Amino acid sequence: MKGRKTAWRMPEVTADGLKIFACVVMLIQTVGILIVEKGLIGLSPSQAELAGALAEDSRLMTQTGIGSAMQLAGGMALPVFAFLLVEGFLHTSDYKKYLFRIAFAALVSEIPFDLVMSQKIMDWSVQNALITMTVCLLMLYFIRMTDAADNRLLRGIIKTMAVMGTLIWVSLFRAQYGLSMVLLTAIFYLLHAHKVWKTVLGALVSFLHVTGPLAFFGIWCYNGKRSGLLPKYVYYIFYPAHLLLGGLVTIFFLS
Repeated sequence: MKGRKTAWRMPEVTADGLKIFACVVMLIQTVGILIVEKGLIGLSPSQAELAGALAEDSRLMTQTGIGSAMQLAGGMALPVFAFLLVEGFLHTSDYKKYLFRIAFAALVSEIPFDLVMSQKIMDWSVQNALITMTVCLLMLYFIRMTDAADNRLLRGIIKTMAVMGTLIWVSLFRAQYGLSMVLLTAIFYLLHAHKVWKTVLGALVSFLHVTGPLAFFGIWCYNGKRSGLLPKYVYYIFYPAHLLLGGLVTIFFLS
């Protein structure tokens, strides 16, 4: 008698699972930046000089390829963070505290971020990704306010203006991943009840970062639960902490 075949089921992913995944790939990206751009090869020469150096040194080419792959891996974290930002907004019991936590983490992260990216204490050429998330969280608040309007056309116009205004703000702040994060956050919120559409549109936007669409498998499998594996504050601390460690490595070992 033949045994029954077990039907394959989609795995279930918790909020903690998504957060840990995003933190790991973000760490891989930062290590790639530190080792390749700031350490082993340094990308200060012109493009022509760098191409010549790579052609003459196979080891250098290998290091560059590994580092580039590590940096591309970071693209998978972006849609996950945008998705979790929206989930947090929808389910938080205290919006102000939620906003404060992200904004505070963004401020604390700025100096470590600048150390990693430019080896400077303050660099206004680009701001860290949590600045972008803070502005996106404000956008969500204003979009939600439009739900009280009776006129559907008016709601659509105001929501469009809120997204466009947010894009302008992140551009003025020169915030990291501004365009992608704003569009993904808007898609995840406005199409929250439409799983297929938000996956398709979100994956298309995520192609801006090459590996981004790969993260949508985990997002699709999200079960809406938090496993409680780690305290939530660990995730807020991780971003500035890993940047600070990277900045110190850059100053003392790679300068």
